[in-house]
Amino acid sequence: MSLADPASATPSSSAPSSSDPTANLAALIRCPSVTPAEGGALGVLDAMLAPLGFAVDRVLAQEEGTPDIENLYARLGSSSDHSGDHPGGPHLLFAGHTDVVPVGDEAAWTHPPFSAAIENGMMYGRGAVDMKGGIACFIAAVARYVDRHGAPKGAISLLITGDEEGPAINGTTKLLGWAKARGERWDACIVGEPTNPDRLGDMIKIGRRGSLSGTVMVHGVQGHAAYPHLADSPVRGALQLATDLMDPPFDAGTENFQPSNLEVTSLDVGNPAVNVIPARATFRFNIRFNDTWDADSLKAEIIARLDRAAADGPLRPGRDPVRYDLVWSERPSHVFLTRSNQLISSLSSAVEAVTGRQPALSTTGGTSDARFIKDHCPVVEFGLVGQTMHMVDERVSVADLETLTGIYLAFLERWFDNAAA
Repeated sequence: MSLADPASATPSSSAPSSSDPTANLAALIRCPSVTPAEGGALGVLDAMLAPLGFAVDRVLAQEEGTPDIENLYARLGSSSDHSGDHPGGPHLLFAGHTDVVPVGDEAAWTHPPFSAAIENGMMYGRGAVDMKGGIACFIAAVARYVDRHGAPKGAISLLITGDEEGPAINGTTKLLGWAKARGERWDACIVGEPTNPDRLGDMIKIGRRGSLSGTVMVHGVQGHAAYPHLADSPVRGALQLATDLMDPPFDAGTENFQPSNLEVTSLDVGNPAVNVIPARATFRFNIRFNDTWDADSLKAEIIARLDRAAADGPLRPGRDPVRYDLVWSERPSHVFLTRSNQLISSLSSAVEAVTGRQPALSTTGGTSDARFIKDHCPVVEFGLVGQTMHMVDERVSVADLETLTGIYLAFLERWFDNAAA
């Protein structure tokens, strides 16, 4: 692993007025930053942020066997560290990513995916909601905050990665470590992921379930399908093990989380012949788990289920126990719940003030980079409506861009007022 400042850290000369979220987003969408390519997006951000007074660092993260990733860290203002040695105000972090998923069939798009075309009040483009739109709106909100109030009584920082849609190795985790080594400490963070299911103001994410994945290889004896007594089908064993992993349910849910749920996501044999019993079968699984479990207790439960199924499998009467190997995927994501009343109430009241809706506080959905940030400060997620993320014709309402900017601005005002009280 290495961290370095790339030579390409030169601001773009064509950045839009940073207080206009629509112009901000158009400039970002026009950068084809499909993971792991930077695509010019960080240069556009640099040119938006520098005129507002941000000190901007471009950080290149590297690790053998993984793509190099360019990231950005920008800071406005000063803050105190936790020892109190450097007087200042509170430090707010905004986190997001400029990398996007591939466009799929480009010919199926109504407008080219990197054109930022606007039609009938909707801006089209890959990353419009996931999540260049959130970044564009937050920068516009900061620009309006500075214009209205001057520099914050504390600090605002942006942590922007290019690896969220990829393996998430050279992105947020390394950028957090780089910033911490420089003495950066944060009091709260908002991640601009698209959290709203239907309308702006529907939902704030205050936590996430954990995620754990594994691969099970079941061993059999290859043979002729017409002579099963001379063979041992691993497919039967794999079906039995997979079934017993999914049922019974792991739990009934908790006060703040949905029930834990395991899904078998693939079953592979690699057998091109219909009359051959294969020698092995492999299946993969993923479980999203709540605070009933941690990674270690969940692994123990999964192994116990596999062992019981291997010994008792009714699909293989008269056979010895199923022989299997289990390999865990690296780096499970841990469940977390944010309990910072100052952070949650500041954002909730801002949402209600701008939209008239009281947002639900939720832990639903998949994982995000909030799972890394939680180890450094309280973190919540709030952004655009996510209905078209990763789809052909990903798009966002231009009116929603203005509304989200208003919410972020109201949040900044409330959070700094509350933090200073």
